[in-house]
Amino acid sequence: MCVDKNVGRSSCKIIYNNQIAEGVYEIVFESASISSLAQPGQFVNLYSSIGSRLLPRPISICEVNTKEQWVKLVYAVVGDGTKEFSMLGKGQTIDVLGPVGNGYEVEACETSILVGGGVGTPPLLELAKRIEGKKLIYLGFRTGSYLVEEFKKYGEVQVATDDGSEGHHGTVITLMNQNNADGQRIYACGPKPMLKALQQWAGERNIRAQLSLEERMGCGFGACVGCVCKIKAKNELGYTYKKVCKDGPVFDAKEVLF
Repeated sequence: MCVDKNVGRSSCKIIYNNQIAEGVYEIVFESASISSLAQPGQFVNLYSSIGSRLLPRPISICEVNTKEQWVKLVYAVVGDGTKEFSMLGKGQTIDVLGPVGNGYEVEACETSILVGGGVGTPPLLELAKRIEGKKLIYLGFRTGSYLVEEFKKYGEVQVATDDGSEGHHGTVITLMNQNNADGQRIYACGPKPMLKALQQWAGERNIRAQLSLEERMGCGFGACVGCVCKIKAKNELGYTYKKVCKDGPVFDAKEVLF
């Protein structure tokens, strides 16, 4: 169970923490509050137990189970903080704050297109569970995939890899073009080049797209101004800056200036 330490921050018991791909881990922890409150596209802040690592690590929520009261995260080991998390085991605890941020606005339509790239893929899983109607799911990876079988429970899945090791040899955009993908709404999360190309793809077809931006976050809740992005605005400059952690991470594609 989770033990509250202060408002929004809890010490949560780990159910399991396994490696699912090279450098990629899946951690599941108990949390009645986060599992009941979390919306697709939101994230949590994980705290290190080492005092010198003051800032939390923001990680997108992959999946929740309100009945069994657990939360699943999928993360890549990219530094000392995430390396520390990868060494935690069943029964240990981790400090968590969340859910944080503004997620996807789920809209009813006949066909939705979900596009994920790399570690931008996990936050789309809970979204896939909650969207009604037909779902076309395009997942892109550099090499090797993960979570594909989980996504197949909720929609038609196509995989693209940069090295051709699995599925289509190329990008998710070329795969979508090859399949003549068509839908009324697009939801995406992944690296900036993929989101920029998808923004153009959606604009050419006049399809509304929501993009979850993967900017490097410092504090995770708007204090450090380390994750700003350019958003269109009706002012002299034509744009303003917004914080990915507080105002996002999800934005309408038409608003974003890459």
